Amino acid sequence: MRPVSLGCLVMRLKCVGCSTVLAVGAVSLALAAPDPAVASPQLQLPLFASAKVHSVNAETSIHLDLKQRRISVIRAGQSIGRWPVAIGDPKTPTPTGVFRVETKLVNPQYESTKSGRVHPVTGPASPLGHRWIGFLQQGPNQFGIHGTPWPHWVKIRAAVSNGCVRMLNAHVQKLYELVDVGTPVMITR
Repeated sequence: MRPVSLGCLVMRLKCVGCSTVLAVGAVSLALAAPDPAVASPQLQLPLFASAKVHSVNAETSIHLDLKQRRISVIRAGQSIGRWPVAIGDPKTPTPTGVFRVETKLVNPQYESTKSGRVHPVTGPASPLGHRWIGFLQQGPNQFGIHGTPWPHWVKIRAAVSNGCVRMLNAHVQKLYELVDVGTPVMITR
């Protein structure tokens, strides 16, 4: 596989395994469409890709409160999950607005957009943890919700990332299982 054009402002991801709402269940994550809400990825089955097909539950949404640094899943008006997060540094803030989950990856691989260096570790000990939920693509970069090997930053709800939302690996695993590609992501201050 080649590195794909997704990232947290200064990083890129390599798809090790991914699942999406598409009938085939896996995509090449080189999204080239200018409007992220209507991106049409090129179909390509990566090695180890999940072929699960998900149906988007219109009553489910992700709510991120930047002031409280807390993320929640709301289903049918009820909160079914609520977790602490670390958010973007004031110089590289987490964007606000209403977005949609664009991509979901299992074991994403970090690649620096500055140096091109690929981090050799994937899984829970990688800089992105073992789950990635992308919600806003800007050029070759993408903002996302992901795990982290540095739980301290999440526990103190720090503002330290390049705009992404960091969660404890156990929490992002639960969030990943509760949402699908297409799920609304509402981010407020």
